[in-house]
Amino acid sequence: METFTEPKELAENPHYQDQRQRTLAALSDDMIDAPVIDLIKAFNELPYCFTLQSCYGHFVYKGQEDPHNLEPLPVTDTIAKVEYRIAYISLCVEKSDWGRRLLGSLNDVTAMDRENIQFCSAEWFWKRQINSYALQVEPERFKHKDSAVLDYREALHIEKTRNAFFARLRAVHQESLL
Repeated sequence: METFTEPKELAENPHYQDQRQRTLAALSDDMIDAPVIDLIKAFNELPYCFTLQSCYGHFVYKGQEDPHNLEPLPVTDTIAKVEYRIAYISLCVEKSDWGRRLLGSLNDVTAMDRENIQFCSAEWFWKRQINSYALQVEPERFKHKDSAVLDYREALHIEKTRNAFFARLRAVHQESLL
């Protein structure tokens, strides 16, 4: 799955409200990674956006084979390689002043770590839902992939970036309420 294309311009979407209602009606907590349920619900309370998909980001390695692992990486010197499954949030944004402000705030999140956080559109999302955008935590060299094999030290850095990324998204949501 290609997850990255340059962000597109907001377009008119006369079906936004209906699409929002249908998408939110089909969403349940069991579809969301536990650490971000509150964040997804918070964004879905904003009338000018709704979430399409998200992933907390998972680390799989020898001795931890669960592809949905939510545990932090252990402090050890016995892990050489880690498969990282991308952390991201994908939203549909209404073409409005509030929507444009939100897009600016989401784009600003990349300043935290431009080598590992990208703001983008994904062609397959856009085809399903116009005005869809994603923020992802992925090393720049893998930005077109939804997983990557990293050495252990880089995986530790990505984990730290992922945690700060979701904390920043919580702040973006709070700022959106003002």
